[in-house]
Amino acid sequence: MVRLPTAGKALLPLAVFGMAACSNPTPQAGMELGAELFETCAPCHGDAGQGNVDIAAPAIAGLPQWYVEDQLRGFQNEYRGDHASDLPGLRMRPMAVSLTRDVDVPSVSQYVASLDPLYPESTLHGNAGAGAASYAVCVACHGEDGLGNPDLHAPPIVMLDDWYLLNQLRNFKSGARGARPADTWGQTMRVNSLALSDEAMQDVIAYVQTLR
Repeated sequence: MVRLPTAGKALLPLAVFGMAACSNPTPQAGMELGAELFETCAPCHGDAGQGNVDIAAPAIAGLPQWYVEDQLRGFQNEYRGDHASDLPGLRMRPMAVSLTRDVDVPSVSQYVASLDPLYPESTLHGNAGAGAASYAVCVACHGEDGLGNPDLHAPPIVMLDDWYLLNQLRNFKSGARGARPADTWGQTMRVNSLALSDEAMQDVIAYVQTLR
């Protein structure tokens, strides 16, 4: 049996650790990693990102990468999905927190953005004519076409489920979203939601559906 010198014995664990680290390098950001990570999203959001209204999982296919990243960061930084009344958010937050590597969030967001965009069918029955007047306040951020503005962190609301938009407006109004100081853009949205009754919310969302 070969006996190692004392110094060699001390260095052996370090050498083994170094070999293990080299055999498990941090993966590169990109579509391949994003597709792999999306496998944990598919049970709720669907293989094609089509969503599932029964579990309040919105359609996300084709949403801009910057927007998906914004939302995941919001969950990670605890200004989304931290309120007792936001049950879908509470379910989503652990999934976002599990994306621990620097490359995870941009990769899965890039993959989501690459999916064929979906424009979910309307499920609400608001008055689009009445909603047009309320939407005048929304134009500054979301645009006349509802396609949003990345500089203002305003999402393309024409691509989002109407029931999801209603839930989020209710969350902003109740303080389940937009009440944390770290949520700069959410605070702006919360102010606008406070002026809307539940009926007015459904009306403005009905108008949004006409912009598709």
